[in-house]
Amino acid sequence: MEPVLSVKNPRVSVITPAYNTALLIANCLDSILSQTFHDFEIIVVNDGSPDTAQLEEVLRPYREKIVYVSQENKRAAGARNTAIHKARGEFLAFLDSDDSWLQDHLASQMELFEKDPGLDMVYADAFLISDGPRQRTFMEKCPSEGPASFEALVVERCQIPVSTVVVRKSAIVRAGWFDESLPRCDDYDMWLRTAFFGARIAYGRKAQARLYLGRPDSLGQSRSKMRETYWRILEKAAQTLSLSDRQRELVDHRAAEIKARDLLEEGKLQLRERHPEKARELFTEANQHLRLLKLSIAIRGLQLAPQSTISVISFWGRWRARRRSKAASVVPRRS
Repeated sequence: MEPVLSVKNPRVSVITPAYNTALLIANCLDSILSQTFHDFEIIVVNDGSPDTAQLEEVLRPYREKIVYVSQENKRAAGARNTAIHKARGEFLAFLDSDDSWLQDHLASQMELFEKDPGLDMVYADAFLISDGPRQRTFMEKCPSEGPASFEALVVERCQIPVSTVVVRKSAIVRAGWFDESLPRCDDYDMWLRTAFFGARIAYGRKAQARLYLGRPDSLGQSRSKMRETYWRILEKAAQTLSLSDRQRELVDHRAAEIKARDLLEEGKLQLRERHPEKARELFTEANQHLRLLKLSIAIRGLQLAPQSTISVISFWGRWRARRRSKAASVVPRRS
């Protein structure tokens, strides 16, 4: 049976932003078109991609099966908003153009809505595709535990892979669309607001997608930039959402913790570049929240004997890195 691509009111609108993924998007689209659930439309947004000529050549065989939009670059949030404006479906399903779905993904997710009509959003586990020795899933690395509430998303007790999300369009509109000012992590910001404005969120532990981790230009590659964006998103939530006292305390504490971790990592970078005074300043600011004994000792050492302290910390870092590398090289045997 062919997907229903020309109906007036498709049940689901699949949203796929495309930026510099001409070599990967065919696999993405093939995985959508092979779904066992067929009542959907596909909206591909070319977000000012530098490989537009190649992308459009790859898309040529699919043009009668997709809604294609080309725009100036607005980053992922802007591309998703453009697609949402055009979406005719009651539900939105997100799939980044370098990822793909397993055949029963949409059927499984829509079944959750059928079983519980009060749900607003669902997500699932996914395989992480990389060059590593062992295949892992998203939830192995980023677990989801307990209800996926606003509070759970703040402390990252529940973490959501965007390419598995199916959500009611009304829930996204109610929460205020994706924030186009964010350079990255716009999905985390969106899910926070979606949950805050009352969306009921559920998830399944079956892996339903493949998330490709191999692109060096991916926005998610820089951990430091992601940490900085996370605490800025939480600070924005504290300023713009009508939080309860308990929610505000939780958000403020989590933002301070992430900011402190970011300062800690920046301090380590300054150490590697042999700038002990700058490292000490960053460590001192970070430890106002973290209050770690080892960090206090390092701060004192950088004050009294900076070069010796740098040598000791560098040796310790190399030793730990060798241990982690050795542990990673041991691949557990599958039974």
